[in-house]
Amino acid sequence: MIDGGLLVLQAVKAVTGFILGLLGAAGFLAFGFFRDVFALQDPVMAGAVTGTALVSAAFLGALAFAPSFIAIALAEILRLRSAVYHVGLAGVIAAGLWIMGDSAMISNGHAGWLPGTTVALAAGFVGGIIYWLIAGRTSGCWRSPADRSG
Repeated sequence: MIDGGLLVLQAVKAVTGFILGLLGAAGFLAFGFFRDVFALQDPVMAGAVTGTALVSAAFLGALAFAPSFIAIALAEILRLRSAVYHVGLAGVIAAGLWIMGDSAMISNGHAGWLPGTTVALAAGFVGGIIYWLIAGRTSGCWRSPADRSG
């Protein structure tokens, strides 16, 4: 049996966690890109960093929506509540998108990690931990106790 109220609540938490995770990952990337700006404490540049993070979050959301939706759906159906699952898979999705986005270097025979892959992986980890804190810890909570045993 399914508890409809908990299902709706979990769906709202999943959407909220996904959006805030995107904002966290984009903020991580924007802060890394503009980290020297913060030493100057220029309010205009702080606004530019915030704007960059918001635009980046929208772009990342468009790219990561399909694989993230599959990962979230699997976590909900299988009640996967592990932080390792959510954080690790978010990092893999981010690194995979980074590598696919720079496929020209791959086709030219570039060996090893592409430059920036570890940063993309870390940004995915940031987004994943934010998602886990908001919604991942309670994945599958909408299933009735009888369904939870198997």
